[in-house]
Amino acid sequence: MKEKWMVAAKRADFKAIGQRFGIDQVTARIIRNRGVVGEEAVAVYLQGGLESLNDPAALKGCTEAVRLLQEKIRQGKKIRIIGDYDIDGVNATYILFKALIRCGANADYEIPDRMKDGFGLNIKLVRLAYEEGVDTILTCDNGIAAIEQIAYAKEHGMTVIVTDHHEPYFDVSEKERSGTDPAGAEQKTNDAGQEKTGSDFADAAHKAGCGGKADRRVYLLPDADVIVNPKQPGCAYPYKKLCGAAVAWKLVFVLYQAMGIPREEALEFLEFAAIATVGDVMDLDGENRIIVREGLKRLQTTENPGLRALIAASGLMDSRITAYHIGFVLGPCINASGRLDTAKRSLRLLLADGQKEAAELAAALKELNDERRQMTQDGIKKACIQIESTSLARDRVLVVYLPDCHESVAGIIAGKLRERYYRPVFVVTDGEECAKGSGRSIEAYSMFDEMMRCQDLFLKFGGHPMAAGFSLEKTRIEEMRRRLNANCTLTQDDLTEKILIDVPMPIDYITEGLIEGLNVLEPFGKGNEKPLFAEKGLKLLSARILGRNRNVLKLEVSNQTGAIMEAVYFGDPEVFLQAVADRYGEEERQKLCWGRENAVYASVTYYPLVNEYQGRRTLQIEIKNYKIG
Repeated sequence: MKEKWMVAAKRADFKAIGQRFGIDQVTARIIRNRGVVGEEAVAVYLQGGLESLNDPAALKGCTEAVRLLQEKIRQGKKIRIIGDYDIDGVNATYILFKALIRCGANADYEIPDRMKDGFGLNIKLVRLAYEEGVDTILTCDNGIAAIEQIAYAKEHGMTVIVTDHHEPYFDVSEKERSGTDPAGAEQKTNDAGQEKTGSDFADAAHKAGCGGKADRRVYLLPDADVIVNPKQPGCAYPYKKLCGAAVAWKLVFVLYQAMGIPREEALEFLEFAAIATVGDVMDLDGENRIIVREGLKRLQTTENPGLRALIAASGLMDSRITAYHIGFVLGPCINASGRLDTAKRSLRLLLADGQKEAAELAAALKELNDERRQMTQDGIKKACIQIESTSLARDRVLVVYLPDCHESVAGIIAGKLRERYYRPVFVVTDGEECAKGSGRSIEAYSMFDEMMRCQDLFLKFGGHPMAAGFSLEKTRIEEMRRRLNANCTLTQDDLTEKILIDVPMPIDYITEGLIEGLNVLEPFGKGNEKPLFAEKGLKLLSARILGRNRNVLKLEVSNQTGAIMEAVYFGDPEVFLQAVADRYGEEERQKLCWGRENAVYASVTYYPLVNEYQGRRTLQIEIKNYKIG
């Protein structure tokens, strides 16, 4: 995979910013690199709390949904929450279920089975709800694309409230299918008079998701009684990047206010919105940054028995829990039940009352995640062999068919392949009745928009610019590959990963104080990545492979000033050392591994750390990218 290293060159008075907010000039530079401009914006970035969040009532449909729920609660009508099987859907379902019960509602929940039901609302679930006397369906993390399913519910006299955050479907003209801009759309309504156009939704956030074009599309919305989704046309809510659980949480705020329940009780759901935001890989800027930062504080001392048990089972009881732990330790365990078993097991964990039940469920989820991890590794190996030994290697959009792969890990495999080859990746597997798959994208390719251009291929699909899920007939997989690549306009520059360096900084500048100062930039994640530093021409003094799976490379490096520092690399050590041999020869590689005088140099990007071992604290760098020579 090719990489292009670039240094961020955004300008500001870093000295003045540092003095105003009591931070290092390096930290000030990084904040500017994150697009935070102006004293007020910097203050919110560094210090913004819950008071900085937008009014949830500004969400289009939120007030109407609350009025409708209040009416159903007073009448004792049966309300069924229908969520989704991933970490966002599970947490959204938890938030709504607990809140409705607190309000005295006659409520229950249902979560689709990944294998049997697929994503989101389906006819079977609607029919089951009707047969069981459900009056109102309340969706979360799904529903915006369930046009047929919601029409079926309305035909049977049911009330439907949609809460979601996914992109709505839109009508695709022949011009857009062929790659030209869509024509301007006139406003259309459904029988209920509900808007179906996005003509007033051309805000900057949505432009970013639609390739920067003004939004003139005709949106196809389900005929629900109420829709709450910041991405629906006509929604004036200023922040569009909320996850499904955060949308549900916003609805609960307005509901509790209407029911006379203290605001503090709504804040009890903050940690669950934070978990979902990180786990669903939402941008950690704006409101999401505040939700996650404040939610992590509560998670650290959570009173939820299920979360406490999962934290303990993961060996994190004495750790400072960060967004990393949600994304790579706790989150995958919550997701694992929806992948390999039923997501209701994760929901039962969150709803558990006693420690014994919680501990048993947490242990089972961790075991499931360990199983999922091995399945993922096997699938990645098979996919790489297929890509590198066939004509797939020439495709700009990878459509990889792994018939024997468990469909639940297709998205994880797609993400790993995207990282390795830096191309949009769709991984397709055999489902029970048809092929199913997941996709992960790169910045220059809106996956959802491109799937809309060939929507006739799919039995069902949905997603975001950066990710999607779908099903289609097995006979059409090759056609999918062909058409996506035929429509693809990605250039070689688009397919070259841009490594944006925040600050070129020699390792002798690193101090514990600097590292501690960088903590104000957390939480790190998509949209607020860890700072990236770099230094050219480091001398590699020694290298050795560590870890039970030989997956860690420990190095000692020095720079031109003679500063010596430990370094770790968590990529593939063998590939790193082979690059050394390719550049300098096998003899020099061996000298490096023996810790002997050698001729090996490398330029690296890195993040500085304090390594604490047996009471001894040492500075080290974690290498992110490298160029040997």
